[in-house]
Amino acid sequence: MKVISYNLRKHRAAGELVALQEQHDPDVLCLQECDVQELPPRVGDLVLALATQGNRLGLAVYYRSSVFRMDAVKTIGLKKSLHDHLLRPAHERVLGVRLHDIDDRRDMIVASFHAAPLTALNSLRRHQIRAALTELEKLGEGLPVLMVGDYNYPVFKENLGQTVRDHGYALTLSDDHTYTRYRVFRGHYDFATSVGFEIDKVTTLPQGSSDHRPILVTARPH
Repeated sequence: MKVISYNLRKHRAAGELVALQEQHDPDVLCLQECDVQELPPRVGDLVLALATQGNRLGLAVYYRSSVFRMDAVKTIGLKKSLHDHLLRPAHERVLGVRLHDIDDRRDMIVASFHAAPLTALNSLRRHQIRAALTELEKLGEGLPVLMVGDYNYPVFKENLGQTVRDHGYALTLSDDHTYTRYRVFRGHYDFATSVGFEIDKVTTLPQGSSDHRPILVTARPH
């Protein structure tokens, strides 16, 4: 199973999606900072499961309908940062989809996640991640869960890793930095948390017109 996650930088990189799909052939595409009103119903042979509606720039998930059946979908609001309260950039920071593999007859949960911006404390982002994983589990108790996206967590990942492990999940970084716009802020911003998945690799893809590089997660549900 291949999943691409991409922060489109206020929808600027939306024109790259078809090429990404054609080149890497993902089964699921998870987006952040997309203009939900401008999203197409399909990207190649992937269909739109849902996009968040609480604000113009939001989250979206596409999936391969020839492989999966979508059984449920859920948008999740998380504890807000001061930035959120003042500027209201995001009401929903998680979009989760329960998918049924038609051939293997197994269910799994895949989610697109966008943490609070760097102006917030790491402790808030850790709280958001724990809350997101807890809410996603309600889509199906005991199912494999893979949450990918922009975690906005470039430093002190040891604390984050321990938080995720304490929650029963694994944290997997990509093979290269994913944010390159400002040298001082460069780091691994986009990665995966999972349970019930064997993560084979997380590959950082080439830079496009976004300040984030997309990541390609190759994984197998247990």
